[in-house]
Amino acid sequence: MQTPTVLVVEDEPAQREVLAYNLEAEGYSVAQAKNGEEALLLVSEAAPDLIVLDWMLPNVSGIEVCRRLKSRSETRAIPILMLSARSEEVDLVRGLETGADDYMVKPYSVVELLARVRTQLRRSRPSSVGETLEFEDIRLDPETHRVHRGENLLKLGPTEFRLLTTFMEKPGRVWSREQLLDRVWGRDIYVDTRTVDVHVGRLRKALCAHGEDDPVRTVRGAGYALG
Repeated sequence: MQTPTVLVVEDEPAQREVLAYNLEAEGYSVAQAKNGEEALLLVSEAAPDLIVLDWMLPNVSGIEVCRRLKSRSETRAIPILMLSARSEEVDLVRGLETGADDYMVKPYSVVELLARVRTQLRRSRPSSVGETLEFEDIRLDPETHRVHRGENLLKLGPTEFRLLTTFMEKPGRVWSREQLLDRVWGRDIYVDTRTVDVHVGRLRKALCAHGEDDPVRTVRGAGYALG
């Protein structure tokens, strides 16, 4: 499974670098944006797994970035951790009502921020923190890289394992081929979208090797989903 990507949106270079340094030290892949426009552009090009977003940004504010992302179906599920020097309760409520998943007041503890990042990723990408995933009779252990369907141990290649992990983190969600390429292969690797179909076919074959029903659903014109 690809390393979780955190987008840091902060206009103060020193604070942006401190955040990026500490997040990278925790093993995350970090993208950086210095303003709201750049953040929206980066998210449209490749959606991160989590966004650390400063409220006070030039031109497009952090609260407006949050509002726009949470109003779009394709970006609504991305967790947003809002940072702000505003400590009044009314500001906290406004941030959360706009869609922020968490809110921290500056100055903040980096240790606490990292803990909150892990909490949000545990909700959105449980495999990234080693949690076993289950869907119907399928059980996936990200630490041992083993997948069972019922009592049967399945033989999956590394790409099929990452595909299944992605599906099992969000059962029922429809993933486009482009989204799967970004999540499974990574944004820095060029792979034709037809490759996705090949590996989904291999995953299906492995999941149905013992006569069970195919849990992977093809959504015509949209992509694939589990269940």
